[in-house]
Amino acid sequence: MTAAAVRATPLVRKLAHEHGIDLASVKGTGPGGRIVRADIQDAVSQVATSTPASSATVPATPKARPAPATAEGDEQVPLSSIRRITAQRLTESAAAPHFYLTMSADVDAMQKLRAELNAELFDGGTKVSITDLLIRACAVALRSHIHVNSSWGGDHLIRHRHVNIGCAVATDNGLLVPVVRDADRKSLTEIAREAHTVIERARAGRLTPDELTGSTFTISNLGMYGIDHFTAVINPPEAAVLAVGAVQQEAVVRDGQLSTATTLKLTLTVDHRVLDGATAAEFLQALVHILEHPLRIMA
Repeated sequence: MTAAAVRATPLVRKLAHEHGIDLASVKGTGPGGRIVRADIQDAVSQVATSTPASSATVPATPKARPAPATAEGDEQVPLSSIRRITAQRLTESAAAPHFYLTMSADVDAMQKLRAELNAELFDGGTKVSITDLLIRACAVALRSHIHVNSSWGGDHLIRHRHVNIGCAVATDNGLLVPVVRDADRKSLTEIAREAHTVIERARAGRLTPDELTGSTFTISNLGMYGIDHFTAVINPPEAAVLAVGAVQQEAVVRDGQLSTATTLKLTLTVDHRVLDGATAAEFLQALVHILEHPLRIMA
């Protein structure tokens, strides 16, 4: 009897195919000799017990990485504790299956709002930066897209109750990510003051461990270096990180007419174990909408 002539449901056939079981060799115990799931499971067990241990595939031992070439005059620089921790966390991040989403936001209205705030409300005080606006916008978007405000827990996911935004900061000692806690519950002025304080403390090397832990989402902004767009590496165990490029003037079509707009490219790096593409896309779409309608940042 051929496998095609065997009496079995599509589900049983699929199960047999996945395990490499020939249905013609399986004796059915169901009604009328029909092969049922238990028959396939028994066949799989028999194959497993009859396979000699010596035939099992032994993982290949990874080859040692060759030492980097050196020349006379080269200097060995010991790793700082920050650089060592960064390397360890980046290695952890590399194990996560990443995917990337990019969108452009028209930030003409946001830039106008920022200029007005800095001119009228913050005279002599802390100025509002683009990063401050992004922290607040991300917090608002995360509040309504709670699945993005999550972490990978190995055998479970963690949905965070608090929205804590990490902000990647380059320092003389390496990359640090100070945290603005409960950013969804703070006003833009509070975020501006707090972000300014922790960023300055990071650059001065005066952050406490508490100020560097507990982030649920991270922003990396390289716009001040003129970078158009880039992809950032996830800060494990977070589900996503936002990479922000430089503000640019671009030609756009509005109502059928060619004009210019101030744009910002945003790239979301996502851990596919935590989020699917559509969920991440909806979050990024919502974030762009907030940036393009910045009064929501003030809400």
